[in-house]
Amino acid sequence: MCLCRSAGRGHRSAGRDPSNEKRANRCALTQSQPGRTNLTTLTPLSRRRFLKTSAAGAGLLAAPALISSKALASSGEINFVGWAGYPALTEKVFPAFEKATGIKVNFKELPDQDTMFAEAKVALEAGGIDVIEPTLDRWGGWNSNGLLAPFDEAKLAMSNYLPGLADGAAGDRSRADGKLFYVPSVWGTESLVVNEADAKLSTPPSLGDLFNAENQAVLRPHSTLAAMGRWLDATGKLPRPWMDGYTDMAAMTELWDIALAEAIKAKGNVVQWWSGENEANAGFTANGATIGLCWDSTGFNLRKDGYKYVAPVEGAFAWHQGFVLMKNAKNVDQAHEFVKYVSTAEGAAGWASAFSSNPVGKGAADLMDPEVSAYYNGTFNDEALAKLWWWPEQSAEFIAKRTEYADKYKAA
Repeated sequence: MCLCRSAGRGHRSAGRDPSNEKRANRCALTQSQPGRTNLTTLTPLSRRRFLKTSAAGAGLLAAPALISSKALASSGEINFVGWAGYPALTEKVFPAFEKATGIKVNFKELPDQDTMFAEAKVALEAGGIDVIEPTLDRWGGWNSNGLLAPFDEAKLAMSNYLPGLADGAAGDRSRADGKLFYVPSVWGTESLVVNEADAKLSTPPSLGDLFNAENQAVLRPHSTLAAMGRWLDATGKLPRPWMDGYTDMAAMTELWDIALAEAIKAKGNVVQWWSGENEANAGFTANGATIGLCWDSTGFNLRKDGYKYVAPVEGAFAWHQGFVLMKNAKNVDQAHEFVKYVSTAEGAAGWASAFSSNPVGKGAADLMDPEVSAYYNGTFNDEALAKLWWWPEQSAEFIAKRTEYADKYKAA
């Protein structure tokens, strides 16, 4: 994860581009051009205040019907494509949804957002997909390729969502021509995963630690180039702000050329590349990485093995992940029931727990696994949350160019 699990994931990335991936929110998004895909800025919101809003808001909601008469009268299934590496979805969330609605989820797991996009383009002709889960910064490119259909808001429960996630600037960024194309499912971060005993860290820890030759790193190429850019920016080594590259392609080329050159110089400490959760975990458990730039779920999965999830002084990457409806979806009513379920307290808590991330629904925080909450509270105090760096909007042109840089980085 703004996200960004993309972010993103961003994360929830190739994907989450994602993500990512993932605590209850403390940021309200603002945007220079509502409804457009431009850079975002952030207004800090206390995590405690956010959690209180979550609990208080739940009591004010009238519980929406979880299944419509149309859904009952149709096929009773949904074809969903989402992120690989989160077994709790199939073990807990989908069975709970089926029990509540009678709708079966046919789930296809894919490792990253670029693979999902490719799958969606094939499905545009062949069919077979109803709902996919990209990130907020990426769905516009999907829509510009004619892949998506808008949601019918009357079939959702938009009041279920926590403030700032489906309304405000995030809500504006979820629409095109006034129609709703994207609704949130979870949000999270991409930050430093470190071996507490062996990682060589600055004081305070920094994105620059990823490029320390004394560390062994597991990295996602495009996120790492962005980390290099942000680190160079923070240390005054860029000719212009790093964020200029997200709104101006000439600036993007100038800045990413610099980041690529510097990242290649430090490439000798990379022990594994990752694009999905399983690869990220393996970079530490199988290949001995001491540091990585990974989703929060990776840190959570490894928390009992001597690894810690750390926010860098420059701020963790943050991603905002959600659902889109395929243009040729066949199970449209069921798709709306599915999306609506994940906005409820129960559904949002289950989804966020599966991703070890932050829920999007009011009241969900009260139902989360206490161990997940404790884990994130140990990483993101108020200062760290105030510094979250949300993945900005990334056009199809930007993503294509970014992919070129990532490929050059891996091949160098």
